[in-house]
This record gives sequence, C-alpha cells and structure tokens, in this order.
Amino acid sequence: MASPPYTLTLLLRGGKFQIKRLLHVISLQFSTSATPIRTRVACQRHSDRHPSPNGETYFHHPAGRYSDGRLVIDFIAESLGVPYLSAYLDSVGSNFSHGANFATAGSTIRPQNTTQSQSGYSPISLNVQSVQYSDFKKRSQIIRSQGGIFETLLPKADYFSKALHTIDIGQNDLTAGQFSDVVKQIYTVGGRTFWIHNTGPVGCLPYSLDRFLITASQIDKHGCASPFNEVSQFFNHRLKEAVGQLRKDLPQAAITYVDIYSLKYTLITRAKEFGFEQPFIACCGHGGKYNFNSQRRCGARITVNGTEVVIASSCKDPSLRIIWDGVHFTEAANKWIFEQIVNGSFSDPPVPLKMACHGSKHP
Repeated sequence: MASPPYTLTLLLRGGKFQIKRLLHVISLQFSTSATPIRTRVACQRHSDRHPSPNGETYFHHPAGRYSDGRLVIDFIAESLGVPYLSAYLDSVGSNFSHGANFATAGSTIRPQNTTQSQSGYSPISLNVQSVQYSDFKKRSQIIRSQGGIFETLLPKADYFSKALHTIDIGQNDLTAGQFSDVVKQIYTVGGRTFWIHNTGPVGCLPYSLDRFLITASQIDKHGCASPFNEVSQFFNHRLKEAVGQLRKDLPQAAITYVDIYSLKYTLITRAKEFGFEQPFIACCGHGGKYNFNSQRRCGARITVNGTEVVIASSCKDPSLRIIWDGVHFTEAANKWIFEQIVNGSFSDPPVPLKMACHGSKHP
C-alpha cells in the first residue's frame, strides 16, 4: 500500500507516474486569506485568537482557523490522503509524521520590524517561517533518532526532499524579492517541489472596503475597490516573473504557480451563478454596510451585567456565503476554490495537484 503524502506548508510532473511514496506536505503561508491551513496557531497575542463561532461548521469548535470550517490547505491534504497538518508551534497533540504547518494569520513577507503596524498580528514573517523550517528539519532528525514514539510522530529525513511545499501569498504585504530568497533557502536545504498560490483580489474584501477611503469612481462594476486589485495584479505579475526566474536558477525544482486571484475574483463577482449570496458581506461580524468592524471581529464579546455576550456572531447559513469574517473565506468558498485548482486548470504549468506532488521537473 502506498505511503501517505508528506506535506510541508510554509503564509505555495508531467508524464507517467506511480503513486508509491506520495509526498508529505509542508506549508508556509504569509496570508490572512488561506489558507491557510494558512492560519495556524503561532505566538498568539490573545489566548482565544480563534474564538467561536470559528470552526462551527466542520469541527464544531474553534480549530486554529479563521473560518467556519476547513481551509484550502485542508482540502489539499484530504485529496492527498494526508491528515490535517499540525502547526509547528503547537506543542500539544501534534503529529508531524505526515507534514507540518508553519503558517500564521497576519504574517508578512517582510521582516516584522517593518510591518508590525501594518498587519498588527503576527511576528512570524516569512523569513522566520523559513528559519523554523530549517530548524525543524535538523531537530526532528536528532529527536527521531531516539526511537520509540518519536519515530512515529516525526518525519524521516528523506521526506523533506519528497515533500510538497505549499506557499500561499497573502495580502498583508507584497514583495517578490524576499519571496524568491525564501524559496531558494528551502531549495538549499533540500526542498524540491513547490505549489505556490498568488494573492487574491484584496479590493473585494470587506476588510478593505470598510477600512479605507475609497471613492465611488474607484469601485468597479462588481463592487470591488479597483486600486487595491490593481496592486494585487501588479504583484502577481511580478510574482509570476519571479517564479520563472526561480525555475532557471533552481534546475531541480518543480514549481507550480496557481492563479488564485482569478478564481476568487470570479467567485465573488459571479456569486449567484455558483450558489452563493451577498458576496461582499461578512458572514461573521458586527454591524456596518459589510458586517465588518475591525474592533469587533468575528466572535467578539462584551460583558453586560456580569454576563458575557457575543456581539459578532455568524450568519444563519455560512454555506451560502463567501466571506467569513471580512478577510478570510468560508469553508464552502474554500471548497469551491479547491475544486477548481485540483485538476490544474488554473496552474502554470497546467498540472493536476497529484502530479505536482511527485516533484518531477517541469518542462
């Protein structure tokens, strides 16, 4: 029987193949939209960073995700036959034998000392995730050599070179140069297969529409803020160029670039066609035109006469909504996105996910 994939998520063919030892998965994400199993627990500023109703649809309790349920990376793991990834910084109940997740909500590409006021959430920028990855690779083998339960919970040394490294580009900051540096660092220590998501249409999120001064002339025919989306598109153009250069610089790497922007923009602007409603209104939030308040986000509570009261609760049916909390997507939307990318239709090169997992060099 084939061994399960090993997935390394860091917020990220052709020809005949056999599924023998499928990849493990490693996830690095610097995103507030993912995936993000792209939103793993890391250096939490509050003890309840993901309060209920987060997780209510699938897990039925908060599960370290800004969503009512599963993220795109969760669906990727399911499709590869891999259990959901344990967060690198989660010290209780973790199992890294099938992969690891270094992602954290609110993280950035640039070092945190230049971006803390910008994102305000996480000190775990992409370069920090890269250092954690390298440290994990070294220390996991030292500890695994002790045998016993450690052999069960930690990956074998060769899993890292066979792993699918997923990178999800977020909207906290956008810089292609440092992104390329991190991919090269991972390649240097053995990473070979990369699945890279570009950034989404930031101008369509309640977070952007509510918080920033946007004139009527800057709103496109669908309701998105054009200036923000233009920045996202410009970054994605540069990112794709960077991926092309990485393919030249890293000859043994298999790098798949996935156009998440087009998918999310299509989903939001044609919501009814795909069975969704109110695409610009957050399912879980508090007040305002977009049901979004940066000071009272999903799950926010106040105390009234000694009793804690939830003032930012979820909508009646999250399965009909796209945006969960003003920034992140609902499980239903994440599932729809995954179903579009799994067969390679939005990938460059257009290779199905399971073929990308085998790390063969792209033509």
